[in-house]
Amino acid sequence: MSDVSAAVTPASIVCSHLSFAWPDDTPVFDDLSFTVGRGRTGLVAPNGAGKSTLLALIAGVHRPTAGTVTVGGVLGYLPQTLPYRAESTVGDVLGVSEVLASIAAIEAGDVDERHFSVVGNAWDIEETSRALLDRLGLRGIELGRRLDTLSGGQIVQLGLVAELLAEPDVLLLDEPTNNLDADARQALYDVLDGWSGCLLVVSHDRTLLDRMDRIAELDSSRPGGEIRFFGGGFTAYAEAVEAERDAAEQRIRTAKQQVKREKREMQEARERAARRSGTAARKVADAGLPKIVAGELKRKAQVSAAKADDVHSERLSQARQRLDEAERSLRDDDAIVVDLPQTRVPAGRTVFQGEGIRVRDLFEGRIDTVDAEGEVVETAVEGIDLAIRGPERIALTGPNGAGKSTLLKVIAGTVEPDAGSVRRAEGRVAYLSQRLDVLDADRSVAENLAAFAPSMTPVDRMNLLARFLFRGDGAHRRVGALSGGELLRATLVCTLFAEPAPQLLLLDEPTNNLDLVSVGQLESALRAYEGAMVVVSHDAEFLSALNPTRHLSLRHGLLTTQ
Repeated sequence: MSDVSAAVTPASIVCSHLSFAWPDDTPVFDDLSFTVGRGRTGLVAPNGAGKSTLLALIAGVHRPTAGTVTVGGVLGYLPQTLPYRAESTVGDVLGVSEVLASIAAIEAGDVDERHFSVVGNAWDIEETSRALLDRLGLRGIELGRRLDTLSGGQIVQLGLVAELLAEPDVLLLDEPTNNLDADARQALYDVLDGWSGCLLVVSHDRTLLDRMDRIAELDSSRPGGEIRFFGGGFTAYAEAVEAERDAAEQRIRTAKQQVKREKREMQEARERAARRSGTAARKVADAGLPKIVAGELKRKAQVSAAKADDVHSERLSQARQRLDEAERSLRDDDAIVVDLPQTRVPAGRTVFQGEGIRVRDLFEGRIDTVDAEGEVVETAVEGIDLAIRGPERIALTGPNGAGKSTLLKVIAGTVEPDAGSVRRAEGRVAYLSQRLDVLDADRSVAENLAAFAPSMTPVDRMNLLARFLFRGDGAHRRVGALSGGELLRATLVCTLFAEPAPQLLLLDEPTNNLDLVSVGQLESALRAYEGAMVVVSHDAEFLSALNPTRHLSLRHGLLTTQ
């Protein structure tokens, strides 16, 4: 059960012998115990390890099947999916609408005692709410504004403001920077930098994680799960993990050498025993000993040889066990290392030329976006000139709703501009939307690759899929059953090795909802790409890892070089 107890240290989380399983008896945690105190803690683990489930257990959304969760102080919780209705207002989400209505009634002359009871001491609630909204980057957003006029990022910011208004001692945040643009992320960072209570954050945002006081790693590879704590932010954690990996690899090398040595010594012992047995038999025959004496001598020799063989077998078994333990301790976070010479674009070759691009309509509806002052505007992309030449890598950034995704679709040719001209060079353009919907969900990974690269031999396809970490039966898994990181890897291998190879690669927020291992694998795969690339992302660390040659910003329909 989840409870608030005065006996526990204020601003803390204590999980004791925590177990949890889903209704179908699928286990998630078993006998998990840990404590988180004051300070900022980042919780990391691969997708599917149970990070969000753990936060929900702490928040009381789920009930543990065994064990206890104790929270010291007032709890705030911001899940990934916010339970807000479209017709609700900003004031409704913040929980201040009723108070504001009572204040307005009192100011209008209504002295009903009920209004004073509702207001209590919260006479400055509008100013307090307004200050928090401004601080989180929602300046100009009115308290009476409906949620269906806000972007996804603004709703996340609003949810955080609602939690902060309650002045929690313990704050749980589940992927709080998803859908936030660079300005909104910075506002969140600034707020959390000054946090003095107990903060537990699930995130794959390395910039945010680097601002933490400690990193908690949820290791689901161990039975029942285990949490280990590392001092410092994500960079310090990554260095510690790398050191552990190096040590594990050294243990594997040592263990393999021990196995080889034990095998060799056992074989040599058997050969010596065989030689001794043969020599002894000849001596017995030459000595003319009675059969009963000769048989006893032979039996003793066989017993001695068997004992020696048992000793060597035990040593070999122990060596193999040490090797197994060393291999299990090695993390399964392989990098993707490939060569993509067929994607090469000559320097100076123009692969896309757009002049005066203007877009108002997308599919069947008008694109409505919200500017910095909170006003709804109709134009997503207007009057843009853009040339993409050679193997340049363009990082495209800008606030939410500025039209970055729309511009990618114009470049890809899936949306035609209302005005202006567009020219594309011959060659394949690969566009990976946020939905990653280019593969056939009902076919296996191998079958999808065969459709994208029909001339590739089955053997080459399986070898290639292994390099993208689809080994053995993994290559034959149905795409619709893949996790987010697996789907991205499957999409990448099919896209990058398609026939013909892509000369222009367009990526729209490719790291959304990916765990940190998957982000690293994406980076390693894209480093091999030799064509032109345009990447839309709010993840500054990811963009930096791709070594962009040009940074462009899209704001208010204007494309500028940063």
